[in-house]
Amino acid sequence: MPESELLQFRTLYDSPMIAVRDYICRHDHREASPEEEADVNSITLMRHGAFDRHFGKERITSDVNQASFFAKSSVYRVSHPTGCGDRGTSIVVADPILRDILRELDPAIDERPDHPFPFASGPCDTQIFLRHRDYVMRLESKDPLEPLWADVTGLQLTADVLVAAYERVGKRTNRRRSTNKDHAERAEAAKAYIAKHLGENISLADISAAANASPFNFARMFQQQTGMPVHRYLTRLRLRTSLERIAERDADLTSIALDLGFSSHSHFTDVFRREFGKTPSEIREKTSVAGLKKMSKNLIA
Repeated sequence: MPESELLQFRTLYDSPMIAVRDYICRHDHREASPEEEADVNSITLMRHGAFDRHFGKERITSDVNQASFFAKSSVYRVSHPTGCGDRGTSIVVADPILRDILRELDPAIDERPDHPFPFASGPCDTQIFLRHRDYVMRLESKDPLEPLWADVTGLQLTADVLVAAYERVGKRTNRRRSTNKDHAERAEAAKAYIAKHLGENISLADISAAANASPFNFARMFQQQTGMPVHRYLTRLRLRTSLERIAERDADLTSIALDLGFSSHSHFTDVFRREFGKTPSEIREKTSVAGLKKMSKNLIA
């Protein structure tokens, strides 16, 4: 089989912040391969099989119970102890954002920016394993992709994998924390930006810039302050805003969907049903104008 068919990558998601690729390796050699060199800093979470990386005389096995860390320019050889291939997900976070995540776990990262990972592997517990699979399944689904959700979810998954790795090797340091007042002010700035640009294609970079914070730090801080991820906050705000407009019997539902940032009428309907248990049309037919307005104000966040 040609080399190009033995190792194949497929892009699931790609943004300026994070790239996610599915890979499948059909190599079956038990002997170590010629030397390979990582071209980017990446994290691999596996879904099937196992492989070994050889660093000189040291050997590190990667399987579905482990997260594997590949540092840019690191050199290693690969073998497959089970005599079969493997499959998983490669996650590449933009270097500045990766350093933001790492800096809170290890301030010394700024002294070694070219060597971000002080380990080659880390634990992948049940929750991370299932979250990883759910993330991949949603990226592969035919549902409209929400980049804000994909960025936030991917960065949080990356951060949790790194936290677990630091804790296992006992190298985790105290996180730096801003004051609660500072976090609250940044969250309010973000909420104001979201309200002003509600119907636009808002990105995590846009909102975090409005809050004057790095994307990852902002995403975590916003959830701490509001009790929900920023993409969830935006979606709920759009849906509750739609209730007032649905009350206008002559208003076109497709126009409402597009005006509020949904990709289509069907996308709007699907998200609306998951939130409220009924479609926009059903709500319009069965609820009075006064009832719709009360519903938009009283639903629990």
